[in-house]
Amino acid sequence: MEKILEQTLLYDFYGELLTEHQKQIYEDVVLNDYSFSEVASEQGISRQGVHDLIKRCGRILGEYESKLHLVERFLAIKEKVEHMEASLREAESLDREQLIGQLQDILENL
Repeated sequence: MEKILEQTLLYDFYGELLTEHQKQIYEDVVLNDYSFSEVASEQGISRQGVHDLIKRCGRILGEYESKLHLVERFLAIKEKVEHMEASLREAESLDREQLIGQLQDILENL
């Protein structure tokens, strides 16, 4: 998974579990693409402090994912829905029973 997408998904799912301070700095650096220096100046901390906090937040979010697997499940369901959509687009070449069978197979494997 692309690093930015991974960071964004992890934050979307687990960001509320971070402190307000952690959320603000993580959002500024990762989501808003501010430099460490800009955030450090704004927050009144060192550039190294921002760097360390970003690494710590990334590790915390990764640990939540390793225990809960919400992002993994979300991506699996998203893939299944895309497969179902593709099956529906191809429905013109299938009869009703074949289409229902394909969709049921996909749903059973969620």
